[in-house]
Amino acid sequence: MQKVWLSRSITFIFLLCVSTLSIAKDKKVDERAEYIRANYTKFEHKITMRDGIKLFTSVYLPNDRSKKYPIMMQRTPYRVAPYGSNKYKTRLGPSASFEKEGFIFVFQDVRGKFMSEGQYVNMRPQDAYTKGKQATDDATDTYDTIDWLVKNIDNHNGKVGMWGTSYPGYYTSVASINSHPALKAISPQAPIADWFFDDFHRNGAFVLPMAFIFFDSFDKVREDVHAHWPKRMDAITPDGYQFFRELGPLSNVNKNYFNGTRPFWNELTEHPNYDDYWQARNVLPHLKKTKPATLVVGGWYDTEDLYGPLATYQAMSNGNKQDHIKMIMGPWYHGQWNSGKGEKLGEADFGFNTSQYFQKEVLLPFFKQHLKGEGEANLATATMFETGSNRWRHFDVWPPKKSSKHTLFLAESESLKTTANNKGASDFISDPNKPVPHSANISRGWDRPYMVEDQRFAARRPDVLVFETDIMKDDMTIAGAIDLDLWFSTTQSAADIVVKLVDVFPGKDVNNDKVDQETGNRHELVRWGVIRGRFRDSFSEPKAFTPNKATKVNFELYDVLHTIKRGHKLQIQIQSSMFPFIDINPQKYVDNIFHATQDDYVKATHKIYHNKQYPSAIHFNTIN
Repeated sequence: MQKVWLSRSITFIFLLCVSTLSIAKDKKVDERAEYIRANYTKFEHKITMRDGIKLFTSVYLPNDRSKKYPIMMQRTPYRVAPYGSNKYKTRLGPSASFEKEGFIFVFQDVRGKFMSEGQYVNMRPQDAYTKGKQATDDATDTYDTIDWLVKNIDNHNGKVGMWGTSYPGYYTSVASINSHPALKAISPQAPIADWFFDDFHRNGAFVLPMAFIFFDSFDKVREDVHAHWPKRMDAITPDGYQFFRELGPLSNVNKNYFNGTRPFWNELTEHPNYDDYWQARNVLPHLKKTKPATLVVGGWYDTEDLYGPLATYQAMSNGNKQDHIKMIMGPWYHGQWNSGKGEKLGEADFGFNTSQYFQKEVLLPFFKQHLKGEGEANLATATMFETGSNRWRHFDVWPPKKSSKHTLFLAESESLKTTANNKGASDFISDPNKPVPHSANISRGWDRPYMVEDQRFAARRPDVLVFETDIMKDDMTIAGAIDLDLWFSTTQSAADIVVKLVDVFPGKDVNNDKVDQETGNRHELVRWGVIRGRFRDSFSEPKAFTPNKATKVNFELYDVLHTIKRGHKLQIQIQSSMFPFIDINPQKYVDNIFHATQDDYVKATHKIYHNKQYPSAIHFNTIN
């Protein structure tokens, strides 16, 4: 009886605590909403573009008219709701400080979405400047909107800024293409850059659950302007591994679920290679010689858009004077810099509120400097959070120029050595019916904590190779991309190669020789990457593997800034599946994997060579 009472008491206390926290959070939201309602007046406009299409736009003007304000704008495909001049957003700026600081806030439904007219095109090619004055794209729509705003909105100071995360981050990036003179500062945050390498593909490997879940509602064709999201399919199970295994070949998505009613899904399934279709949607070539001051924002643990911010920064920096292109990368999942504390992710603890630092010390000062002429943000070119040591670092350029090159060779006994092995190879059986899960947790397959998850669940599988160093005697800080130089063969004709960089914690704390009950022997994921083997030489012209032939495969893991501390070990895991996050490779070569049949999915024995003739290795740079 006492145990039952104790259990009920604990449950009651837990619910009371959750309720109290919820009330406190709601009160904070209510206070912010009340401040916005009391200090801003909302107007709604339909702004005409150069081809006559009208885009729905909400404008929030400060009630205090004693001074002029800059305009902060966000363009989005995700709704500018609530609609109606008497219905207000509960959040206007990236943080509450922006609202109290005072800006004119503008939100716009992009062409073809929700209350805006026109036809929507995913990652619309940005080529209007080659087609004449009436041609339109996302950049011209932004230009026309800003031009209307500065000519028709009262009490502004003539300066415009833009920000946005994910798809709105993309719309922020493209605003800098042939930008309006009034656009002075932008912050593309987790911006999409090239969908063949980000979001729905990773080096050509297809990100199945993200695409399936996202396009279920986002890709539905609308008949007319509307204010609400289309209804999603009802969830069948929270177990994404089970759901997508039972789904079978990707051709079953249209057969059993979409029924051909998702236009972009249909298009991507007809373009499995990096052809003209995808290349036209790559925004990076257009981001050279941009003029607005730019702050690119990204998260080291962003499972949606890690490639985007890193590639956007490089594209802008390579074509510009670097003094007005800045970047910050924190220990964040997708958008956590704006909506969370950024002190923890899963089992990883970063020690303090990193998001608050970004909001107060980086983002607001950046926009105040460039839009209000107040203060100096004094930002480094690259402000980067160093995981492992949990501290901010500041660099004149990214990756850092002052670095040392290191090479580690895969060797016998599943080790990593500084010299190549005389002989050896390691193999494993890859079975499409039992793919390696991307996470030990039950999830829909599109989640966050797996990006730092303990990898012991994978390391102990027979279809995962594990190579690791001896115990580190000194700290080692890796900065930049990790280049992979692998020699690979398969008994079949197709394969994916997945590589993970793992930080192996000691069983005992090196400082007091005690077993750490929480982190002892933890295998923390630092970075992972994949390449669809057909693209090893060209993303545009794929080719099959010759069975049992040693073949060189090169690709890279996206940038890190991480310290492997003394007492830890650096580990590399190699596998050929990461399901359901990455779809299953049939392992029998087919021209279009979206057309593969069940008979194409076959077992294979994969081999990684590590000898002097075929020296598989990883290359990276370290800094002090």
